[in-house]
Amino acid sequence: MGKRPLILAVAALLAIGCGGKGKQNSMTYRPLGATGLEVSEISIGCGGFEGLDTAGSIQLMHAALDSGMNYIDLYDANPKVRSNIGAALKGRRDEMIIQGHIGTVWQDGQYKRTRDLEETTRGFEDMLQRLGTDHIEVGMIHITDSPEEWYELEGSPYLDYVFKLKKEGKIKHIGLSSHNAEVALMAAKSGWVEVIMFSLNPAFDRLRGGATPWTEGAMDNLQGGIDPVRVEFYDYCATHKIGVTVMKTFGGGGRLLDEKRSPLGFAYTPEQCIAYCLAKPCISTCILGIDNMDELLADLHYLHATPQEKDYSSAGHRQVASLGGDCTYCNHCSPCTVGIPIARVNELLDKAESDGMSEELRSQYAALPHHASECTHCGSCLSRCPFGVDIPARMDQAAALFGS
Repeated sequence: MGKRPLILAVAALLAIGCGGKGKQNSMTYRPLGATGLEVSEISIGCGGFEGLDTAGSIQLMHAALDSGMNYIDLYDANPKVRSNIGAALKGRRDEMIIQGHIGTVWQDGQYKRTRDLEETTRGFEDMLQRLGTDHIEVGMIHITDSPEEWYELEGSPYLDYVFKLKKEGKIKHIGLSSHNAEVALMAAKSGWVEVIMFSLNPAFDRLRGGATPWTEGAMDNLQGGIDPVRVEFYDYCATHKIGVTVMKTFGGGGRLLDEKRSPLGFAYTPEQCIAYCLAKPCISTCILGIDNMDELLADLHYLHATPQEKDYSSAGHRQVASLGGDCTYCNHCSPCTVGIPIARVNELLDKAESDGMSEELRSQYAALPHHASECTHCGSCLSRCPFGVDIPARMDQAAALFGS
């Protein structure tokens, strides 16, 4: 999967003080939207536990906890996986925030997605029992990938059950997982979804319209910049404090780490992919599929990677020509020497120019901590922009349009 050599991984482990409960680590924590939870910016997925026995699961989980990871996504209904994770969390349950999926069951030796109330209830209660807990922090409505599926949730026995679980305290917050930006935006605007698990990386951001990575031909027809629906989704979640947890950080199966398999035609490093996602203000954590200790240690290198190692613009140099100087709101230009949120100003400017000025846009601009009129034209942002945007000129345009 293009991971770092083990020698560097071991050095990473030693550098962050991994290996003992309560030890200091260099993990950074972020708010999970408005839930009141603080989550590690790197977290662990359940997929890797499929190939581990109980002892191996305990070793991997304890190493993750000792590194400072405090968030796990558990969609897998495999009884072995659930039981092994439960064994690994025994005595340390309070250190891990669990994002568990509602509507996954184990049938005929394989995972099944369901909305059937009886199956859903059985699957959820089995998860709690095998984890050895009476609740999970985030109850995730499992995979909703089309507007039709979203509309079918309304008034359904399945959704009534989700609300019932929250009322009973068996889940503390309601979430939803999706690979579809249109659905993710609908969920964000629903008023009751607090956390959204979304597939995000430099390639998926270029999907067109409501396409998912699995839509036929979608990955062969990527656009130059970030899809506008995704931009609106990220902006809405940041503004309304909805937590976003990232899946498919490396493109699914690590495709972005391999030049031959990457849909962009060039490879990124794990550090660059993680940095790309975490640059978006709405993102709370990147959930990484970690199969073994070597991969865990390699991914933890991000915690003390240099700015140069995290610089995703160096991998995406071919993007510059295709984007033609358009801002993608990636925040790579930050920090501004006078504190202007450059990406946000550019986004509001683009909306005003494309859709027309509105009182809502004026209000959002006025609420910014610093405004475009404060730009000193120092040019420090220009060297950091990977897409050749004339940022000082854009600030002048925004100042003229919005005023001080």
